[in-house]
Amino acid sequence: GYESFRANEPRDAMYKVASFLVSYYWRNYTEMANGLGVLLLTWNQACYRYGSFSFDYLEQCLEDNWQTIESFRESSISSLSESDESGVAVLFTEFLEALRITEGTSRGRKSPVAVAKALHLLAPDFLPLWDEKIAQAYQCRYGKKPVDKYLLFCNKMQVIVEAVRNYDNNPKDVTILKVIDEYNYAKYTKKWV
Repeated sequence: GYESFRANEPRDAMYKVASFLVSYYWRNYTEMANGLGVLLLTWNQACYRYGSFSFDYLEQCLEDNWQTIESFRESSISSLSESDESGVAVLFTEFLEALRITEGTSRGRKSPVAVAKALHLLAPDFLPLWDEKIAQAYQCRYGKKPVDKYLLFCNKMQVIVEAVRNYDNNPKDVTILKVIDEYNYAKYTKKWV
C-alpha cells in the first residue's frame, strides 16, 4: 500500500516542507504556525478553500499547550497509555478550536482532519493522521464526538504499529505512522490498492 502511495504521490512535497519547517523552527510559535499552515492549506484545501483559520489563534494554541506538545514529540505511539489520553483529548479540543475557519462563507467550521494533520506534524511518531475515508474504514466516524473517535483511532493505530514494526521493508525516511497513513490513503482514500 505505501509503495502504491509512493508510486502515485512520489514527491509528497508539502509534507516534507511542513515537517522541515516545524522541526527547524521548534519553539518559535509564529514560524511553527506558518509551517503547519503549509500542510493544512494544501492537504486540507477542501476545508479551507472558502476561508482560513487564524494563524494568530494557532500560534496561541501552540504556546498554551507547549508542555504537552513537547512531551508528545519525544513519544512513540507504542507507549500510548490511558494516562496520555487526557492530554491527547485536550490537544485535540484546543486545536479543533484554533483551526476553525474564522473568515469567509464557512466561518466557524471545524475540521477534525486538520487537527490530526497538525498534531501529527508536532508529534510524528505519536499522533496519527486520518481523513474522512480513513476514519470511516476504521469505524471512527468523527461527525459526533471527534475527540473520542480520534482516541479510538490512536489505539487502533497503536495495535497496527506493533504488528508491522519489525517488517524489513518499512521505509526509514518517515515514521511508521506516516507509512501506515500512506497505506491508508492509498487503500481507503484513493483506492489504488
